[in-house]
Amino acid sequence: MIGLIFRVLRVADGYRGRIRLAAVLSFLKSLCSKAPFFAAYFMIAGFLDKTITEKTCLILGLILVLSVILQSFLQNAADHLQSTAGFEIFADKRRQLGAHLRRLPMGYFTEGNIGKISSILSTDMLFIEENLMMVLADLMSYLFSSAIFVAIMFAFNVWMGVLSLLITVIMYVLGEAMKASQLRFSGDRQQASQKLTESVLDFAEGIGIIKTYNLLGEKSKALTESFEYSCKKNLEFEKGHAPWACAINLTFGLGSTAMLALACFLYNFGKLDSIMLIGFMLFTFELFGPIKAFYSQITRLTVMSACLDRIEAVFDEKELDNSGHETLPKTSEAPEIEFKNVSFSYDGNREVLHDITFAVEKNTMTALVGPSGGGKSTIASLLPRFWDVKSGSVFLRGKDITKIPISELMDNISMVFQRVYLFQDTVYNNIAMGRIDASCEEVYEAAKKARCYDFIMQLPQGFQTVIGEGGESLSNGEKQRISIARCILKDAPIVILDEATASVDADNERQIQEAINQLVYGKTLLVIAHRLNTIKKANQILVVNDGKIAECGSHQDLLKKKGIYYNMLMKRNSTTGFCD
Repeated sequence: MIGLIFRVLRVADGYRGRIRLAAVLSFLKSLCSKAPFFAAYFMIAGFLDKTITEKTCLILGLILVLSVILQSFLQNAADHLQSTAGFEIFADKRRQLGAHLRRLPMGYFTEGNIGKISSILSTDMLFIEENLMMVLADLMSYLFSSAIFVAIMFAFNVWMGVLSLLITVIMYVLGEAMKASQLRFSGDRQQASQKLTESVLDFAEGIGIIKTYNLLGEKSKALTESFEYSCKKNLEFEKGHAPWACAINLTFGLGSTAMLALACFLYNFGKLDSIMLIGFMLFTFELFGPIKAFYSQITRLTVMSACLDRIEAVFDEKELDNSGHETLPKTSEAPEIEFKNVSFSYDGNREVLHDITFAVEKNTMTALVGPSGGGKSTIASLLPRFWDVKSGSVFLRGKDITKIPISELMDNISMVFQRVYLFQDTVYNNIAMGRIDASCEEVYEAAKKARCYDFIMQLPQGFQTVIGEGGESLSNGEKQRISIARCILKDAPIVILDEATASVDADNERQIQEAINQLVYGKTLLVIAHRLNTIKKANQILVVNDGKIAECGSHQDLLKKKGIYYNMLMKRNSTTGFCD
């Protein structure tokens, strides 16, 4: 139990002083709450030995009044220290988590971890921040109080001290056993919470497909099973806790009774006078209250420990190395982009790219074409370091990209993909995130170049219209144009483009193509190409097949070879171009 306390204290590293002070105040408040027992003891003792006076009664009355006032003051001071610290600690922790996630490879987010991250943010961190300070301060106060009460028993009588220590040890052993049981169930409970979060997210995000294919019954059943599984694990958690809690309560009752019996026994043999016996009887059932209260908090503490396990597991995920400090030159005689003998695997075992080598000159367009699953998107994702290569190197203007700070690398790259994500924020802010120091005029100009200014002005609040999460309140074409406006505003010299017109209607296609023309003017362009018109404009075409560059050259050169590229064009759809 002490180990768990210190573990949680490590989380509150910068706030330990507040926690210690809150614990001291809680302990003093606890002592003040015992003032009525001591006052009653001295009052009864005064009556028994006939020394009670009006002055004594007045003093004892004042002590009671002062103890109540002091309790109120100490409680208020402790609450003041405790009330915001948990939220401040986890505000910092959430910022740290955000910074950490930003440095993780993209593979982490594509391996079923979105539900885990959501659960940690919405469940684990929330639980700890709401309970952290209060639990820690109270637990430390209970420990002090328990130790002091045992010491007082030794002051009363050695045998009473020995018995009180024995009962305290028994309750400690039972409490530690309860802690071990709760730790075992806490992990399963939080894992069930994560599974439930994933199921809810999956159901909500896929509701359109679920309705279209009339899968509400099947998917609702899966969601219901997740709720039932979560309920089952919570019940197991409570069932595991209940027997130990009953044992501690029973020990508390029997132990208090045993202490009272021993006091009576000692009184009968003249080892304890009547005044001390009465005094002991007044607070005998308060004697083991602190240790009982200490372990009544075990549930919250073990859940906190399980939450910390899950939080720390995310923080333990290996980040992309960002120790590079070399500066990227503005110009270079070296190619703008160069892949040298690059191999890559997502899972560390099966390679998806094998010995990829090519160069892209400045202000030229390179098209990546080939069968689906061949490795085109993987090549494009290695340039901005969504993942790091297994072997070989990727260079930007002659500099190894792992030697360049990621922030500087990303300042030089813009990306436009078919699947666009917009944040639940104003249209203005969604565009302005391309360059946060941009003026209003620059944001509006970027919107005009991206052919989205007109439809934005028709929205209810224009640029200040808040769009739904993911941009759900806009059409695919409108979202795409806003994302292009964001890239135009950023004005990075390199553009990675997963041809954005592949899944939109003809009217949007024309406007998006005009927006892309504005975006790529004077840029170095790496295109995952889907359509013949785009491919034919490329300065060089890389045919990616089975993780290798099977062919390389211009459109005419590759047609003459009559290889993979030629065969793909022969099979293309006459109206839409060949599909990637």
